[in-house]
This record gives sequence, structure tokens and C-alpha cells, in this order.
Amino acid sequence: MRAVVQRATSAHVVVDREVVGQLPSPGLVVLLGITHTDTAAQADKLARKVWDLRIIEGEGGSDSQAWSKGDVSASDIGAPLLVISQFTLYADTRKGRRPSWSEAAPADVAQSLYEYFVSALRSLGAHVECGVFGAMMDVSLTNHGPVTLVLEV
Repeated sequence: MRAVVQRATSAHVVVDREVVGQLPSPGLVVLLGITHTDTAAQADKLARKVWDLRIIEGEGGSDSQAWSKGDVSASDIGAPLLVISQFTLYADTRKGRRPSWSEAAPADVAQSLYEYFVSALRSLGAHVECGVFGAMMDVSLTNHGPVTLVLEV
């Protein structure tokens, strides 16, 4: 399981000219790729890692000096997440100019684990917005920092 996590001041996903998911306030955008061997246990581990990842700037709390350095997680401040399925994270570009998608899990397997990942985040207390699995989506975001991390479990 692979995720690209971006800290964003704003973000939204449009499908067929309609906003289907958006960050209601600054938070994290998570592009999620799933491969054949991924499991629910890995989804749980990745959900916890994303939710507790200390990459958000903030102010306040008992340790405001640490918060101003970006030592805050989404779980610390209840920052929202926008999770978008992204099978292209498993593109194989080693041969030629045309990517192979053979490392990406089939849609039925990937959709089930994608939905499980979203549920795992919600069970941790996260406010999660989503794109539409398998749809052609227009994703817009303002990356704050910029901060972009690639996570794998």
C-alpha cells in the first residue's frame, strides 16, 4: 500500500462538474495506491500512520513552541483528510515510454481496501472526505509548505 500525503490549506475533487469531496479546513490530501498483496492490516497501519503523522503547522495547546515548528498531527487538532484512490501510484515505467499498471490491484480488490482504509481513518476519529473510486476526477489543492511525503507499508 502506497500513499502520497500532502499538507494542504484547501483541496477539492470534482467529478462531472460537481464537487464530490473537499477539505472543509486545512488538512491533508491522501492519494492512495493499492497493490495485489495489500491487506486490511496494512490499511490499519497506514491509516494510523497518516492520522498521527506530525507534519501540520499549528498554534496553541500546552506546547505552542512545538506546534509552531510543525510538530502537530491531524489527530492532535482534528484536521480533515481528503482521500483519493490513485492506481497510477503503482505504475511501472522501467521499460519503454508507456507505463504498465500490472502492479496495481484489480478494481474490485482495490475498492474494497480503499473503503476499508477510509473506514479505518474514521474509526480513529478523522473527518474524511473522498473522491469517487474509479472515476475521472479533477483534483485541486493548495499544497502548504510545500509538504509532500510518500508512505509505504
